Amino acid sequence: MLSLVLPKGSLERATLDLFDAADLTVRRSSDRDYHASIDDPRIGRVRFLRPQEIPSYLEQGLFDFGITGRDWIAETGADVASLGELQYSKATGDPVRVVLAVPATAGWDSVADLPEGIRISTEFPGLTRRFLDANGIKATVIPSYGATEAKVPDIVDAIVDLTETGSSLRRNGLKILHTLLTSYTELVANPAAYADPDRRAAMEDVALLLRGAIKARGNVLLKLNVTARELAAVADMLPAMTSPTITSLARGDMHAVEAVVPKRGVNTLIPALRTAGARDILEIPISKIVE
Repeated sequence: MLSLVLPKGSLERATLDLFDAADLTVRRSSDRDYHASIDDPRIGRVRFLRPQEIPSYLEQGLFDFGITGRDWIAETGADVASLGELQYSKATGDPVRVVLAVPATAGWDSVADLPEGIRISTEFPGLTRRFLDANGIKATVIPSYGATEAKVPDIVDAIVDLTETGSSLRRNGLKILHTLLTSYTELVANPAAYADPDRRAAMEDVALLLRGAIKARGNVLLKLNVTARELAAVADMLPAMTSPTITSLARGDMHAVEAVVPKRGVNTLIPALRTAGARDILEIPISKIVE
């Protein structure tokens, strides 16, 4: 059985919702409990830890696999095997970015404009130092332990911080000068566990369910009936993932049609389908799409 480590903190709720949608519901006694379980024969132990710590613990073999961000894998330099990106995050499905941000009023428009000796606060000191060295910038890197953007300009001159939309930086009078790293949440594994065929197969089963739950987001299943004469017109209106599933009904010249379509826009699609001849239209929520 596998041991799984999940992120505590800002990604926690989104991760729990994802596992629930994948039929891998995480159970624990309270939101403050760091120990949990999943009613699945492949997973024997579940822990919650800060995502900053997870890559190193996976590298050490303390857990078989877990979820963290590519940003923390890059920061720690941990040797882990990837089971693929999971494109979800705390606010949107977009990736987060590790960015270099400076005061909007500063006269710096590119990395080359940064002065020697600039003070930079960050929760990613390793990643920041490697970036500065690669660009030949001499700077003082000051580790931060939260509220990094609040330290400009009276404590530091610039920051390297994580942002999803950039709105918090703008509210604090900062502008993004450069993106060091684009990061999705990622399912990663201990290399030895990944090399074991049985454990790897079990981890890939879990990854399949999680990706299926993500793919289903924002989509619904439409089911409808239509006559043979109107079938082509109705089928052409359906933005199906591949093509609609069409079945001839036993009686008359009717056909049953099924298609997975984006939920956004379905409010105008259904009336249009009705006008084109569709009948008995059902909109059904879906939890997973497994290809």
